[in-house]
Amino acid sequence: MLLTLAFLSAIMTTKLPTPAAEAFPLSDVQLKGGPFLDANKRCAEYLLTVDPDRLLCNFRKNSGLQPKGKLYGGWEDSGLAGHSLGHYLSACAQEYAVSKDPRYKAKVEYIVNDLVECQKSRPDGFIAATPEGDKIWKEVKAGQINTAGFALNGLWSPWYTHHKVFAGLLDAYHLVGNKPALRVAEKFADWAIDTTSTLTPELWEKMLHCEYGGMNDSMAELYSITKQQKYLDLSHKFYDHLVLDPLAEGKDSLPGKHSNTQIPKIIGLARLYELTGDPKDEKIANVFWDTVVHHHSYAIGGNSNHEYLGPADKLSDALSSNTCETCNTYNMLKLTRHLFEWDPKAEYADYYERAHLNHILASQDPETAMMTYFMPLGSGSERQYSNPFDDWTCCHGSGMENHTKHADSVYFHSGNQKLWVNLYIPSELKWGSTHILQETKFPNDGHVTLTVSGGSKKFEMAIRHPYWATQPVEVKVNGKVALTSTKPSSYMLLDRNWKAGDKVEVNLPMSLHTEAMPDNDKRVAILYGPVVLAADLAPRNSEMPRTPVLVTSDTPVDEWLERVPGPELAFKTKGVGRPADLTFKPFYTLHKDRYAVYFDEFTTAQWDAAEAEYRAEEARVRDLEARTTDYFRIGEMQPERDHDLKSEKNDVREANGRGFRTPLDGGWMTFEMKVDPATASELVITYWGNERSRPEFDILVDGQMVSTEKLAGKPANKFYDINYVIPVELTKGKSKVTVKIQAHEHRQGGSLTGARTVKAKV
Repeated sequence: MLLTLAFLSAIMTTKLPTPAAEAFPLSDVQLKGGPFLDANKRCAEYLLTVDPDRLLCNFRKNSGLQPKGKLYGGWEDSGLAGHSLGHYLSACAQEYAVSKDPRYKAKVEYIVNDLVECQKSRPDGFIAATPEGDKIWKEVKAGQINTAGFALNGLWSPWYTHHKVFAGLLDAYHLVGNKPALRVAEKFADWAIDTTSTLTPELWEKMLHCEYGGMNDSMAELYSITKQQKYLDLSHKFYDHLVLDPLAEGKDSLPGKHSNTQIPKIIGLARLYELTGDPKDEKIANVFWDTVVHHHSYAIGGNSNHEYLGPADKLSDALSSNTCETCNTYNMLKLTRHLFEWDPKAEYADYYERAHLNHILASQDPETAMMTYFMPLGSGSERQYSNPFDDWTCCHGSGMENHTKHADSVYFHSGNQKLWVNLYIPSELKWGSTHILQETKFPNDGHVTLTVSGGSKKFEMAIRHPYWATQPVEVKVNGKVALTSTKPSSYMLLDRNWKAGDKVEVNLPMSLHTEAMPDNDKRVAILYGPVVLAADLAPRNSEMPRTPVLVTSDTPVDEWLERVPGPELAFKTKGVGRPADLTFKPFYTLHKDRYAVYFDEFTTAQWDAAEAEYRAEEARVRDLEARTTDYFRIGEMQPERDHDLKSEKNDVREANGRGFRTPLDGGWMTFEMKVDPATASELVITYWGNERSRPEFDILVDGQMVSTEKLAGKPANKFYDINYVIPVELTKGKSKVTVKIQAHEHRQGGSLTGARTVKAKV
């Protein structure tokens, strides 16, 4: 009893943090032109074409009601149904907050009213679109829990899906004023409390090995609105010690982890810190942000390769067509917003600008308004976009939200005392009776004008001096120089009694600079101010171009890259490009062409010595990729799910940032691989050279022996490929086959990190 009273006393006496800065609501900021407004308009038009009845299909079915529309495709009909409805609710609520267009309010109201009807049909408050939900949650309530990465008792990340629904309902309440949405969320949360009420801490930890999204965030927000302790208690339970405890100690627990599984739970801890003042939550959020931004992120501000984080500061060899999952950056910007409100440092705004401009803006196809899942950074890559109705993934959902909130985080304030200007986007801020109009063509040039109108107000205006503006920045007020800043990544402060007609002019000096990989100072990206530049290589779907390199002989970038005359940003190399000179454009504009972002730099002598080897390896990789039918990264949760991996007696580990599986004594694994029914195929397996093992195992395809392997004489402590011929009769007339790796008795299998089916060479 004494411990309980002491604990309660500590909670009651904890001083809650006071935000140093607050973001303006979306309704107070209107975009006034530029590429972000264009992206918003395209997304808003698309939202009106979405049929809520199709998103509600399984919700109604699981509540015993007749569906009124056919389920959408993609993950909606593949076991993760329901997440898109939450994203769509948020996107429509955001668009209504921005535009006050009643059509978006009507979409929100229609969905919420239908969810009310679903809850009336069943008394427990449960609303979900996932298949077999009742069966699985009955097992969980009984303490029968089996987790495997993205699976909870065979159900695909159900808490993740529920979080998206909660988030959508809470946005409907906050941004549209829809009170029934709050009541639906409360009843749904009460179901969650009842379902998990019997779980021990050990069972909770086991359950949380499966991705749970930001359930702690939604429950914390529900507590913030209702002040009901039960929701705060539930929020605290969504805490997995495996990942979060090391972060609380300042350690990087992220290598080998699925990136977007982690970020939402950190956002939840940030919200909990704001509501409870627990310094542990604050520390975890700060350590996580610093770790991801400074040790796991690429030049565009995105992170992850094939959805996973590798070793810290090891990015040079992690460039592919599957870098930078867009959901990750969507969530990192949310986290950055929290951290800026606690401590309004220019560093946070610098990162926000980098990721918002170079990743989020780049993620939308300007012709179709569709979204990227990955943002490829491998040389010769091209972007792939979702389609409107048959390819609903997590990034399609978050993409709808991304482009309805471009006005978010442009400005922050501290009561009526201070205004932060963080992002350079044409916009108008309505701050009570005082309005601020921002006019700029940024990022095409660095000139920004801020004009005050409306009522007079005394306040301090803090204008960001970006990290990339390395030359002095001059600020004029009403035509006269008011200050000159020489400190990049800081704020330029103007404290005065502002009146209608006051005009501030800032000219941010934009210049070329390179940014090297943390583990390879000769592999660089090129930026102009904050704009990541990419070489335009060839039209999309064309033959893979040769990998470009730069023979710069260590001279500064502004000596070999010059701007092409004209209003748009474009640059051209001067004799240093190989195999030819290159034209560079802003990365976010290259929607239809193949491109390169990172380049190896050489001196003339170095290139003369390296060219033959460089091109030979390039030709080998290009040939392999051109013949590839299917590729499977073993040891990673989502690819294993996609390829229906099953296993028994497997050891799962990682080396050099890549996962691998090893069947132990008599163990096995099976997985499906696509094949071309019209041609002979080969199976290419990538092994990790494990010097401690003496493997002996069989490789079977559709039950037929293809090879018995001992891996004799193969290298240790490195990855290598071995090709196996698949008899043509095993693939004839088939679109996929099942591969089995079977370890012999008292021996183990090889350590597999990848599998690829390729068309055999003619």
